[in-house]
This record gives sequence, C-alpha cells and structure tokens, in this order.
Amino acid sequence: MLGSFVKFALIFTFITLLSSCGSQRPQGGLLYDPREVAELSDKLGIQLSNLDKEDDKNMPLYAEVSQWLGVPYRYAGLSRKGLDCSGFAFLMYQKVYRKKIPRSTSDLSKMKMHNVSKSGLQAGDLVFFATSGKKNKISHVGIYLKDGCFIHASTSQGVIVSHLDEGYYDRTWKKGGRLK
Repeated sequence: MLGSFVKFALIFTFITLLSSCGSQRPQGGLLYDPREVAELSDKLGIQLSNLDKEDDKNMPLYAEVSQWLGVPYRYAGLSRKGLDCSGFAFLMYQKVYRKKIPRSTSDLSKMKMHNVSKSGLQAGDLVFFATSGKKNKISHVGIYLKDGCFIHASTSQGVIVSHLDEGYYDRTWKKGGRLK
C-alpha cells in the first residue's frame, strides 16, 4: 500500500514539474538549458541565470554576441574576418533585433533615441565614447550587456567585453542610448 502511494506521489510530482516548467517558456517556446546559460556566463564574463526574467529575455543577444568574441578589429570590416565597432553594432542589431541602424558611429550617435544614464542602461542599449582624442567627438560605440559590462570591437583586441568603470571607458564616456 505504501509503495503504491510513493509511486503515485512521484508520478504526480513529475507531472506537476513538467506542466509548471511549460508555463514559464520564453516567447517563441525556447527553453534555456542551465548548462548553456552557465557557458555563456563564463564566456562573456557576466553573471547570467536562466531564472532571471531579464536574462531570459536577452538570451538571444548574449548568445549572438558571444559568437563574435575574439573577432579581430578591421576598419570598415563587416565579417568574422574582421569588423569595426559600428560594424559590430550594425550586425548585432540586424541579427538580434531585426533592426537596421546606421553603419557609422557618427551617424549612430546622431540618431533619435532615448538618452540613458549609466545607471539606467539595459541590455541592448548603445554606449558611446569619445576615444579619438577630440573630447566631444563620439568615435566609438558598444552594446550594453548588464552589470556595467558592454561588448564592442576594440582596435587593439578585437571583439571583447569591457566594463564602463574601467579608467579608459569611464574617462571617454559620452552617452547611452536606447532606440525608440
């Protein structure tokens, strides 16, 4: 008698778990494997969790940009053989958000968008810097990930993840922007 009760309880628990997991599927029916999320987290150097709704919503961004890590910098490049910062942003917005944005950093920075402070940034926002030596001329763009980290095509290291508080990026920060 007790044995059949235990079997019934186990089957009931299993069915309940299956049905509750199904109700929390992200849009599009994707389920994110905790191991894959952990690998992405390690690869990008940011803390990701498949239990965090924001992370879940931004998983396509994290997955796509992670595939470009280490691609070398190449001025005006637009492929895995090499690309520049605006080319990287251009490609990621097309692939992840299906949005066409300007190809140059200058044109991107002049685009109508919501200005976002450093503390208000969300995954996918654009981050702009004046790195050319001209204090007010925006010359570099990246894509914000989370927790102060952004991904961009660095002239010296190719596509990398950096932190907004790093001295160089803190000094050259100009603005954050969210497309309308």
